[in-house]
Amino acid sequence: MNSFKQFLSVSAVALGLALPTGSFAQATAPAKAEASQQMSMTDGEIRKVDLDNGKVTIKHGDIKHLDMPGMTMVFTAKDKSLLSSVKPGDKVKFMVVHENGKMVVTEIQPAQ
Repeated sequence: MNSFKQFLSVSAVALGLALPTGSFAQATAPAKAEASQQMSMTDGEIRKVDLDNGKVTIKHGDIKHLDMPGMTMVFTAKDKSLLSSVKPGDKVKFMVVHENGKMVVTEIQPAQ
């Protein structure tokens, strides 16, 4: 049993030397910043608006920054006022983020 503990200790030290955490954290930070800069508006068509509950159903194209294929789904609006100017059938461009386990529309505007 004692040699097993020594093996685990040596393995932990070797792994720590092989994978320095400081440089790993620095290497991933720019990647996250770069990903957030690539967020873009997505094309969609309003299917349903539930102003009372702050929800909107949108048939949308690929949401590239979330790696999501096109589909029809219900989104929560960040602010209910975003939904006051849209109605079913409207072609829109919208921004969506993944926030607290929900897909949240943060911006919506008429498509041009």
